[in-house]
Amino acid sequence: MEHTQTHDGPTDLGGDGPTGAESSRLVGSDRVLAVLGELARYPDGVGLEELTRAVGSPKPTVHRALGALRRAGFADQDDRGHYVLGDEFLRLAFAHHEARPEHLRLRPLLHTLAARFGETAHYAVLDGREVVYRSKVDPPAGAVRLTSTVGGRNPAHATGVGKLLLAHQLDTLEEVEEWIGDFPLERRTPRTLCTAQDLHRELRAIRARGHACDDQENEAGVNCLALPLYATSPTTPSGAVSISALTYRTPLSTLLDALDEIRAVLGPLGEPRR
Repeated sequence: MEHTQTHDGPTDLGGDGPTGAESSRLVGSDRVLAVLGELARYPDGVGLEELTRAVGSPKPTVHRALGALRRAGFADQDDRGHYVLGDEFLRLAFAHHEARPEHLRLRPLLHTLAARFGETAHYAVLDGREVVYRSKVDPPAGAVRLTSTVGGRNPAHATGVGKLLLAHQLDTLEEVEEWIGDFPLERRTPRTLCTAQDLHRELRAIRARGHACDDQENEAGVNCLALPLYATSPTTPSGAVSISALTYRTPLSTLLDALDEIRAVLGPLGEPRR
């Protein structure tokens, strides 16, 4: 079924002189971008009336903006006449995303955290029973540094990043038991959680509070605070960011006291979008 077409001429940017034209051009561009941004909130499509109310602009203005977006391939209409993001917009977005690996996009956040606390910041992802470190930023020169490496691995159940990501995958005790299977959990330190019951209880607590801690569970003398990052999905963490600190220098309580500040550094990437 063919899509309904809008028959708009070029977007009227108005203005009589150079100054007026420049001002009107900015307003017109802002309106088109506002419509595009609002359109992204409706993956199943949205009608013109509802979109007009959401944007808060007159219907003819929104209609002209949609016409401009459709001519660029940034918007389209489905067989119900609802507006959706266009294939060209999605193609550009995905191509750009693939050209910017997530760990490169996240390095500025890691640099900020490492400089703020004088400790090591990591970005890690879950790979089966282990976490893999995709990016690492050490503290400024002169500070004692951790021996972790990019590409290195650690047991998921013993790390803050691993437990946080497991909390988003293993909801029940039965799922935790199935994940453990016939392979006992390695006890890295006397504090490592090594039973299904203990790990399930910890994962449930992590889901409730939204962050995970490693209180010398992977390595004696090192603690960690981990938070999720939604770099590739609005609802499922792509990985987790952690601040790993020497206990004598930065106690876990210090990291927990700065939790709101850390969340502010992560910004929208640290929050799911429903």
